[in-house]
Amino acid sequence: MALADKRIKAAVEIALAAVVITICSWITIPIPSVPFTLQIFGVYAAIFMLGGLKGTLAVALHIALGLIGAPVFSGFKPGLPALLGPTGGYIWGFLLAALVCWLAFSLIKKRSAWRDLLVAFGTLLLCYAFGTAWFVYVYTRDTGSVGVRSALTLCVLPYIVPDVLKILGAYKLAQIVKKRVEL
Repeated sequence: MALADKRIKAAVEIALAAVVITICSWITIPIPSVPFTLQIFGVYAAIFMLGGLKGTLAVALHIALGLIGAPVFSGFKPGLPALLGPTGGYIWGFLLAALVCWLAFSLIKKRSAWRDLLVAFGTLLLCYAFGTAWFVYVYTRDTGSVGVRSALTLCVLPYIVPDVLKILGAYKLAQIVKKRVEL
């Protein structure tokens, strides 16, 4: 395959993964604080299917589309209000998680399911930490004081088990897709 063809193929894969992340963010169960979405499923599916670099670029493209006004976030929210609001840190956390996955996957000499999942769960914790710190800062600035314990109770604890299941599902889906499609 010629270099130009490989670049076009990579661009299409990244764009399609960004669309999948967007669709997953639209699948929402609205609850107070942070809505329950399939966005984490989409993010990790992109990372597991495309690898660290292209998965990270897909997450970055998803965020960039929101920045230019496309309604790509939960509740069809576009742009800066979603990214700078109380839950915006979790969206930025997806990008941070993808970057760390990319770095970790490139450093791990012998990849395996357990290692990949361990990296994914570790980066999920990083996403939670970044998103929660952001939530506490923005909520305190805009609404009033909120403690870290309260923020964790609202924004993390209800999501841990579903998010672990989403990551496991994304990994399984990636394995199935990679067997059937040349990525």
